[in-house]
Amino acid sequence: MKVRCAPLRCTAVRAAFACVLSSLLAACGGTLDAGSDRPRETLPVGPENPVILTNDGAYDNWHGEYAVLLAQTDAPPLAGIIVSTGGLWSDLDANFSAWQELVTQARASGLANLPDPIRSSSEPLQRPDDETIDSTLPNDSEGARFIVETSARLSRPDRPVVVATGGRLTDVADAYLIDPTVAERVIVVSSLGTGFSDGEQVARMGVPNGEMDPWADAIVTQRFRYVQVSAYYDQLTDVPEERLPELPDNPFGEWIAAKQPKILSTPVASDQVSVIALGIPEFARSVTRVSQSGWDEDEPILAPDPHGHGWLLSASDGAAATARLWELLLAPETFGQ
Repeated sequence: MKVRCAPLRCTAVRAAFACVLSSLLAACGGTLDAGSDRPRETLPVGPENPVILTNDGAYDNWHGEYAVLLAQTDAPPLAGIIVSTGGLWSDLDANFSAWQELVTQARASGLANLPDPIRSSSEPLQRPDDETIDSTLPNDSEGARFIVETSARLSRPDRPVVVATGGRLTDVADAYLIDPTVAERVIVVSSLGTGFSDGEQVARMGVPNGEMDPWADAIVTQRFRYVQVSAYYDQLTDVPEERLPELPDNPFGEWIAAKQPKILSTPVASDQVSVIALGIPEFARSVTRVSQSGWDEDEPILAPDPHGHGWLLSASDGAAATARLWELLLAPETFGQ
């Protein structure tokens, strides 16, 4: 994912930590855990929905690790992994190799029901001159085709397939351009943008991830049921250095230990929030119904709308996510033992 915020390594007490993170996200046009005083909504998806994961690089956050671990429980089954490019992660071959290694090491450790990743080569979609979605030229990418075909096979009226994104929304929007009926079978859950910031009543589909394909953002929020997870947390607390000796003694534990120094210290890099929101219900603390209300230059903006087919998750419990991560890592049954 592409990140503009300065790195943060925080070891202060909780109050100071919250202050630092708020300042950090303010520099990106938003705040952490804003909107907690808004009416309580619930997400339209949960642990029972099959999940297609999409992302670019594999080393900057724990998106894949949470997904494969949660897939071993009664949380979201993993139906596919689409690997693309975006921002800092422009080498598709390198991205794909890293995701394949993650899956290989997870399987070697006893994790079951994990699909091989697929590579998807695409470029950001071009906004047509008439600014009409249905005039947009599709990429017809591998990832878009996979979303169309997999959702046709797995979705049910009461259990749509979730596409949980941690990068640009190009392949999801492209799937609609290929087959508009895909929007009936898919709900998109994205680690993207910022929630209601101080003094504003709108959320933004920009940094992180949304700035890489604004026209795809607009297609997704206007055509799909869409959940924007703009509630990030300090992902350095997930696997701190002092807990490395506790990791399971298997290839997956070795993979996590080797990756740990590469995790970005910027909270908005925590792409895993899209899959955590599905598999760890207590993570979501503030959800608001929204719809696109316009543009701020090239950035779609979302406003509260009680009848909208979008949901904004703007406040979260990162400690609940970390606790569940370690429950799964330390449970022998996770690894088939």
